[in-house]
Amino acid sequence: MSELIIKAKNLKESSNILKTLNAKQKNKAILEIAKSIEKNKEYILTENKKDVEIAEKKGIKKSLIDRLALNEKRIKGMIEACKTVVNLKDPVGEMFDSFLREDGLRISKVRVPLGVIGIIYESRPNVTLEATILALKSGNSVLLRGGSDAINSNKAIVKAIKDGLGNSEIPINSIELIENTNRELVNEMLKLNEYIDLIIPRGGKGLIDFVVKNSTVPVLETGVGICHIFVDESANIEKSIDIIDNAKTQRPGTCNTVETVLIHKNIAEKILPALKEQLESKSVEIRGCEKTISIIKVKKATEEDWATEYLDLILSIKIVEDLNEAINHIKKYSTGHSESILTENYLNAMKFVNEIDSAAVYINASTRFTDGGEFGMGAEMGISTQKMHARGPVGLKELTTYKYIIQGNYNVRD
Repeated sequence: MSELIIKAKNLKESSNILKTLNAKQKNKAILEIAKSIEKNKEYILTENKKDVEIAEKKGIKKSLIDRLALNEKRIKGMIEACKTVVNLKDPVGEMFDSFLREDGLRISKVRVPLGVIGIIYESRPNVTLEATILALKSGNSVLLRGGSDAINSNKAIVKAIKDGLGNSEIPINSIELIENTNRELVNEMLKLNEYIDLIIPRGGKGLIDFVVKNSTVPVLETGVGICHIFVDESANIEKSIDIIDNAKTQRPGTCNTVETVLIHKNIAEKILPALKEQLESKSVEIRGCEKTISIIKVKKATEEDWATEYLDLILSIKIVEDLNEAINHIKKYSTGHSESILTENYLNAMKFVNEIDSAAVYINASTRFTDGGEFGMGAEMGISTQKMHARGPVGLKELTTYKYIIQGNYNVRD
């Protein structure tokens, strides 16, 4: 029996225990994890430094190294995520859509854990912690397969998590990491229907497409974000520049970073020079359409640019005739993640939110807010860009399903 099968069986057995635990027991375990992360902080940072140094030697771009790197602030953020999740309401056991039939039969839906969740992700080692605490709080065990570039970090974090669970009622085998970075194990993982209830791929388009095409286990798609901002002719120029700056430069390697800005033709000459100056001061490479390069000197955008998730300090800009052209462009190139309109026109704002079919649609705000922590979920498994069964940031409720509970008084069907 392979090591992967052994771990999967352990997770299945642990999930049967997890689903019987109450919120107090699960919260105590997550707080013990937080203590262990704090206790093992220096060890985690030392192991993470190894991964960062390897990535730098390979010439990995800075925005992706930023996703990989941990520091004191990010470790503190991981600990705070534990405390936030502890304070969230446990969805397991919630009864809803309950009704009483005329014959006295009560039919109710009750939230229950999914069981075993497998998550396949790249680079970001904080996902190891976030995925674990969300899974445990929602009563699920979790199989982690992180990227080879973060293997030392992930092993250190999982060791700390298991040390913490040792002081709780949650079995330490409720979390398992695939330490072997051989990609063939991913193929094997995707076929473990007997043990795994849901696979969540969190990474680039290549990873997500591979999982969707090859998994026999149900898949929740997350991640790819070709996000857009449309600057309407009524928008406040100064505030719009600040929003675009934030959406592009705060953390360019994340899926909620803006990749394309669409600008109404009537405001283009007013906003573009100042926007170029601000973005280039932060080393952003701008690629523009024909009309854009007639106003500011930037690299010419190609058809490929509109369909690219850069995850880097690169931004495409297109000047559009009106709101309708902006909406049509987004419909053509969007991956269904996050889009924003900057406008002072209420009717235009409503038309935008009604016609744009993405998981998160903003009015006068940065796309960078599409995040489980920012949405009050404490953490997230990823951003779902599909429509079933979850959409947007995947938090506790999205990691549950439901079953029907039917209460009778020796009822028989006529």
